[in-house]
Amino acid sequence: MSTFEEHRGLLVGVAYRILGSVSDAEDVVQEAWLRWSGVDESDVHDPKAYLIRVTTRLAIDRLRWAKSRRESYVGPWLPEPIGTEPDVAEHAELADSVELALLVVLETLSPLERAVFVLREAFDLPFAEIGEVIGRSEAAARQLARRAREHVRDKRPRFEVDRGERRRITERFIDAAGAGDLDGLIRLLADDVAIVSDGGGKARAPLRVITGAANAGRFLTSITGPREMARFMASIGLAEVPDVAFEVAEVNGGPAVVIWAGDQVITVLSLLVSDGRITTIYLIANPDKLARLSLA
Repeated sequence: MSTFEEHRGLLVGVAYRILGSVSDAEDVVQEAWLRWSGVDESDVHDPKAYLIRVTTRLAIDRLRWAKSRRESYVGPWLPEPIGTEPDVAEHAELADSVELALLVVLETLSPLERAVFVLREAFDLPFAEIGEVIGRSEAAARQLARRAREHVRDKRPRFEVDRGERRRITERFIDAAGAGDLDGLIRLLADDVAIVSDGGGKARAPLRVITGAANAGRFLTSITGPREMARFMASIGLAEVPDVAFEVAEVNGGPAVVIWAGDQVITVLSLLVSDGRITTIYLIANPDKLARLSLA
């Protein structure tokens, strides 16, 4: 195995956490490979550190460009989900519990803060090395990390629930949604539940956050019926309505509802749970962000 291939999974993991997009992460890693291919390996004392530095800098530049592009995105922008089943995840680094809730909060950091947070919190790099990666002093890296941690602590949804309970609630959610059971859904939802939907202008999805148990329950039952599902699939270019299936799958390190139409994933819903009730639902329907899940 070549030196670059040995570290490719790690580099994708770094870039994905910084960018929240697998496609952007893969583009960054490809660019890192092009740069590596022009280097004399004998001149590189620590290839792993060198590749992390190159990949991180490329990812920071890419994120600055992506942030301006996301300002014109249709509706809320959510990270691209990744399957993290042990037999599905392409790279071990990506199967490492990359929660959507955390990635959503990381979107609010500056590119430098996000890179420092990822390198320190996810990969435990020393601050001296992080400073070299971002072209700042060790003290500046520590300051960026402190600001990023405080911001994440303040903004990250607070929920403590074991994986078993979260999976059981997700399964109950599927039962109620699949049956069109409005009362059953509302009983699962916190009073101030919020649904954040990402259709990217390429699938039918609310452009604003839906709040409140009654509103959220009515919306959820309105998109799971046969006619509603037919309209949804027409919006993403499926002329015929194939068999629709709901399942619980590991997505970004936690259980999520995955809705299939034939062999195509058409929606992913990641549920945040606190005190036995669903507090936030991230609904991703943009087909561009679901293509890799379908292939997986």
